[in-house]
Amino acid sequence: MSGLVPFLLRHGYLFLFGMVLVEQAGLPIPAVPVLLAVGALVGMGRFSLTHSILVAVAACLVADIVWYRLGRSYGSSILKLVCRISLEPDSCVRRTENVFARAGSRTLLYAKFVPGLSTVAPPVAGLARVSLARFLLWDGAGALIWTTTFLLLGYVFSRQLERVAEAVRVLGVRVVAAVVGGLALYLIWKLDQRRRFLRDLEIARIAPDELLALMQAGQEEVVVVDLRNALERTQDAAALPGAIVLTPDELDERHHEIPRDRDVILYCT
Repeated sequence: MSGLVPFLLRHGYLFLFGMVLVEQAGLPIPAVPVLLAVGALVGMGRFSLTHSILVAVAACLVADIVWYRLGRSYGSSILKLVCRISLEPDSCVRRTENVFARAGSRTLLYAKFVPGLSTVAPPVAGLARVSLARFLLWDGAGALIWTTTFLLLGYVFSRQLERVAEAVRVLGVRVVAAVVGGLALYLIWKLDQRRRFLRDLEIARIAPDELLALMQAGQEEVVVVDLRNALERTQDAAALPGAIVLTPDELDERHHEIPRDRDVILYCT
């Protein structure tokens, strides 16, 4: 943080706006360290807490409104784009859709605190046809809570952050190398995990024409379980005849409805 603080003193609010905007746009560049640093500088009397909150919230809203509009205009194709950006594309979108189907617009109130929800929640809100006024109300409240929390943490622990910055200055290159190395190992692990997941998924996948052939040959030989959540079924009314409709969250309590003496095919998006 020793190099970050002088930079913040020179560029201040513009840098804060840019970092928050980039993170909320979906790039894997964390803005929390910047919020903490700015909060610490607020404690030293270098910045205004009110102005810092307004700048950070504005950056959140700019990025989120763009994602909301894209989700409203292009639907599921935008979620595919988010999938490509995310390190956990196979779970983040599904988790967000499930949470949004249960909690609705209130999801936006805490989405920024939950990994995988922050970037995906605004386009899902657009996909769900949440009104712009309602979206701005909940998303703005969520952005206000998120930015204020970390700015205040930086403000309260400004002395401790100063000690951390001094330790980083003393240790220098070794700290930077350790942090970069740890991030690199994490990225490699997540990418390998994703590669193995997709490989297993390809092995287990069945094509629509293959399923049709099985059903035409004798529907009693195969059972289809429709695992799409309510939001997905609302967007796509098409349904497979005879399919058992349930969400992944209902599997524990409704698993007895799935026959054990047939081949089971799961239908999801």
